[in-house]
Amino acid sequence: MGHATVLSRAGIGLNAPLVAVEAHLSNGLPAFSIVGLPESSVRESRERVRSALICSHFKWPDRRITVSLAPAELPKSGGRFDLPIALAILVASEQLAGSAVANREFFGELGLDGSLRHCRGLLAAVHAATLARHAVIVPDEQAEKMAKVPASQVTGASDLLSVCGLLKSKRLGVVTVKTNPSSTLQHTETPQITGQEVAKRALEIAAAGGHHLLMIGPPGAGKTLLAASLPPLLEALSPSDELELSLIRDLLGLEPSVERPFRAPHHNTTAAGLIGGGASATPGEVSLAHGGVLFLDELAEFRSQVLDLLRQPLESGRISLSRAKGTYHYPARFQLVAAMNPCPCGFAGIENENCRCKPDAVDRYQGRISGPLLDRIDLHVCLERQPAAKLLHCDAAKPDALGRLSTLNLARKRQRKRQKCLNADLSNTQLLKVCPMESPVRRWFEEACDRLRFSGRGIHKTLRIARTVADLAQESALSEVVLLEAMGYRSRLQP
Repeated sequence: MGHATVLSRAGIGLNAPLVAVEAHLSNGLPAFSIVGLPESSVRESRERVRSALICSHFKWPDRRITVSLAPAELPKSGGRFDLPIALAILVASEQLAGSAVANREFFGELGLDGSLRHCRGLLAAVHAATLARHAVIVPDEQAEKMAKVPASQVTGASDLLSVCGLLKSKRLGVVTVKTNPSSTLQHTETPQITGQEVAKRALEIAAAGGHHLLMIGPPGAGKTLLAASLPPLLEALSPSDELELSLIRDLLGLEPSVERPFRAPHHNTTAAGLIGGGASATPGEVSLAHGGVLFLDELAEFRSQVLDLLRQPLESGRISLSRAKGTYHYPARFQLVAAMNPCPCGFAGIENENCRCKPDAVDRYQGRISGPLLDRIDLHVCLERQPAAKLLHCDAAKPDALGRLSTLNLARKRQRKRQKCLNADLSNTQLLKVCPMESPVRRWFEEACDRLRFSGRGIHKTLRIARTVADLAQESALSEVVLLEAMGYRSRLQP
């Protein structure tokens, strides 16, 4: 009686637990059964594996075949287990040596002709296999993308017969991917924005310190253009963020990206679309924006219940989805940029002479954004309508993007050298250490916060903004001028 074990991995969110695919051949009436909590897509692999082995000129054993996917309590889904099941049967029937599959992991869906087909979510499995120091064999069309995992040993194959040929020859060609030096360069093409100096200043502070930003203004004031100008001002993705983002995109069947993401979901987005969910607990927009910018235009048009779900990722930088099968954790460390009109018609406040909304309608509209969510947004700025003469003036010099980027990069370098992170990520303990103030300035700031009724979070947010403003000015201590500018960005919704 033959027995064999081949290694593979399941997909549970971004985790890829090891699965031992065991095949046992015994005497009795010919049968083929798969145990170990397989879902329907895995149970259907019986017919695919049988046809693939026969079409690949292997002998199908006319015995009782039992395949176990261990651990038994772990749900298994997808067609990734076709290849390891077929190899386990070949080893158990002595058509392939057991030593050929040792210390290797296998993934791939089999076609009826034995060809290997694409599988979703393999990047997390390859990453976990690399940490375990195992070589992997994947479908040929995915080999180059999987080989981008650092220190991985990935081999691609087009069909089952090619896999067996590689294993018997012991000459596994490891796929190598050349790093593109241009992918690490910072993109500096920023749109030209006329006027809105206060908003542009807030945008630079947000880019320098990683702060969240809320822009309030009438239609056509340039809120969307300002939001689109933020990603080019940010530093390049770190290798860890790039890997996590690639894992998320691969889980959803998207191509990897080396640029900071800019996600702009529609205001009709559901809770599952924004933070993730569904039966399989797939990641949402907050995870797809990991390491980049999440832009919520027409913020007040989002449902209040959906917006309040942002509180956890804004604080912790990750999202947890609980389902009957378990809890799924996804990274969601993004920079929130939101834009909204001050009222339903968009002309309240400064454009009050054109506003058609009653005061109670304005209050209801602004009340759609809860206080706790507003308190988590660092910078609040109000935009005004620009006069036609300024917009039509074409002689204005284009802003020096490279000069601005050098200032931002210098401020970010100071932050990372001082505290190993950006100011927006400072803990409260670190924050008090890196914000020195003279005694008169400290007393003035305490009195101002009490008079303005800042919450505890609001006080800490103000200090983080002030620290970034001081870093842009290359100042070590916080002055009254710096603190006053920081407090000006913590205003209420009313412009």
